[in-house]
Amino acid sequence: MTLIIDRVSVRQRGEIWLDDIRLETGTGLTTLIGPLNSGKTTLMRVVAGLQPPDSGRVLVAGKDVTAISVRKRSIAFVYQRFINYPSLTIYENIASPLRLDARFRGPAIDRRVREVADLMGLAGLLDRRPAELSGGQQQRTAIARALARPVDVLLLDEPLANLDFKLREQLRTDLKARFAGAPGVVLYSTADPAEALTFAAPTVVLGEGRVLDTGDVAAMYARPPTLAVAATLSDPPLNLLPGVLRDGRIDCLGVSFPAPGATAAEGGVLLGIRPHQVTLAPRGPGAAELPAEIRLAEVTGSATFLHLLLRGERHLVAHLPGTWRFQPGETTRAYVDPAHVLVFDEGGDRLPLAEVDLHG
Repeated sequence: MTLIIDRVSVRQRGEIWLDDIRLETGTGLTTLIGPLNSGKTTLMRVVAGLQPPDSGRVLVAGKDVTAISVRKRSIAFVYQRFINYPSLTIYENIASPLRLDARFRGPAIDRRVREVADLMGLAGLLDRRPAELSGGQQQRTAIARALARPVDVLLLDEPLANLDFKLREQLRTDLKARFAGAPGVVLYSTADPAEALTFAAPTVVLGEGRVLDTGDVAAMYARPPTLAVAATLSDPPLNLLPGVLRDGRIDCLGVSFPAPGATAAEGGVLLGIRPHQVTLAPRGPGAAELPAEIRLAEVTGSATFLHLLLRGERHLVAHLPGTWRFQPGETTRAYVDPAHVLVFDEGGDRLPLAEVDLHG
């Protein structure tokens, strides 16, 4: 089974929503990741037949379905906001697509409903109606209904976004195992980098209606080709510090280090540092030391987000495991492992440095 999106573009009210999207995915899970308004939902609506493209084609298993109505496509769609039949029990909500499928009759419907309900943690709720459930349980019902009937293409548009943290963690694991053996194409959209990394599936990064990158999500996280991809895959947001590339070295806030292999023209650069890679003690002899003033400590219970001010002008956030107590105005020293610094030119492209050694 294949899904091919061939040069699809969508324009609405003079704005570009999708710009010449070209993708090909095979059987199993493919993850779409991008921020709000990146085009994820619009792309899924085009695949489902709910949004006609202004140009381009959608092919499923080699067949052009662009002009085929949504009712005639072998597709299931789960939205971020759950949609269930309020007058039906949870059992009947899940069974509803099966009753329209000649492959399922009598005992086969019952077995399938109970199998999917058990997967989604709904086994004890099948006699209830949606209004009697919590929001999370209703969303799980919507997912269960989509999973019940085998389809060529299963679309899930941020389906776990409205669930509590523990349930999201559990369902990510369950769904990953479920999708691993899926006979059709599964397109799963998310704005959460942790979700994309957990699924570890072929990944498409979207931004402003364009494909920014595709491939192995762990590789893109470790070596993002552009600042836009790095920012999309970083949560909490990437710290950005200004620097200058000159004579084969980079100067940043009083720290100078070599930039071997840099082929970019001399000038301004940006250093990207993920918050969890900022520490309050050096992790090796090559760590860069940055004097800082503490502005705020956000304690979440399992972690502390420490907001720092460097040289009185630049902000840096450190993500520290555990609970830390600080007072605003205290001074400290932040350390950064040179191996984890991402360097981007002014156009947002990552410099392919052979090695970054902040110690010099």
